[in-house]
Amino acid sequence: VILDVMLPGLDGFTVGQRVKKIFPDIPILMLSARTSIDDKLQGLGFADDYLTKPFHPDELAARIGVLLRRAGSVSSSPLTLRHLTVYEEENRIVQAESGEEIPLTGKQFQIFFYLLRHLGQIMTKEQIYEAVWGEPYMEGDKTLMVHIRYLREKLEKDPGAPEIIETVRGIGYRVKA
Repeated sequence: VILDVMLPGLDGFTVGQRVKKIFPDIPILMLSARTSIDDKLQGLGFADDYLTKPFHPDELAARIGVLLRRAGSVSSSPLTLRHLTVYEEENRIVQAESGEEIPLTGKQFQIFFYLLRHLGQIMTKEQIYEAVWGEPYMEGDKTLMVHIRYLREKLEKDPGAPEIIETVRGIGYRVKA
């Protein structure tokens, strides 16, 4: 979480303390124009880092990298989905029976891991498209559907009767838990 001290309503210190109480393992970086030692000490009482403005974007990126390395992976053990073993922290998918790694294109990988992060939830075509491509979905665009078809050809035992990536007619897709 990157959190500014100056927020409308509650201040960042209060929000950060509440977040840390509910999610103690989540890394928090305070980002503020407030440079006094008292503010820094208050922030570092719960946050994992405190960066003052102005800052260089490379420094922010480096600090985020340190926090993520320190926090480690959210899921350290592999996920098993039917005949697949998914190593999310290594960005690998392995066919469990043969042990062969399944190569995916960048977009296939982004789509599948987006669905995995929302395991069991029905995600609309719009949500998936906008998360992966970063631009608004246009009704009638078949790009996502084509990517899902090729993804199924690589991941499913029988792409014609998918067991992993389910189509929810008229809504979107989901990865069944």
